[in-house]
Amino acid sequence: MNETKTQRPAKNLAAAAMLMAVGFILPFFTGQIPQIGSMLCPMHLPVLLCGLLCGWKYGLAVGFVLPLLRSVTLGMPPMFPTAIAMAFELAAYGFLAGFLYARSRWQCVIALYRCLIAAMLGGRLVWALVRIILSGVSGQAFTWQMFLSGAFLTAIPGIILQLVFIPAVMVALDRTGLVRFRRSGETVQAV
Repeated sequence: MNETKTQRPAKNLAAAAMLMAVGFILPFFTGQIPQIGSMLCPMHLPVLLCGLLCGWKYGLAVGFVLPLLRSVTLGMPPMFPTAIAMAFELAAYGFLAGFLYARSRWQCVIALYRCLIAAMLGGRLVWALVRIILSGVSGQAFTWQMFLSGAFLTAIPGIILQLVFIPAVMVALDRTGLVRFRRSGETVQAV
């Protein structure tokens, strides 16, 4: 079935809104305990999926708005410096995942892993840069140890979860026909 030019953006907008809602609600399952939330990174999952499924523009927007919206409405994460730094980090995740995946030669599980890893590394670097800037503004130090701990060491369970859950969702969507991996020699077809 071919889509009209207005159907695809409407589907992307609806999917992005749904993933925004999932990202808003998912941290409640960590019990609003910051230590568990920083370990499992619950907002990262829907943002990465949004970039992959809806494209980089939607992934960037959902990633930027989600932590700020949660901070304003629920007070978690705290606005300064956490939510601000997370907004840039998640925006980078959504952008990089969507941008790289759309431009990968073959959209298969291997390309998916490459894009996920690149997006996760890029987002963490953006987070560190923003934290350095915000630390300079507030007069606090942001050390190399703080970067390694916040970006990698405490987030290992979340990184593993992302590398297992997101490809599983994408493969399941491919099998149901909602998303279609491109294979060698194929052109993209709207499903």
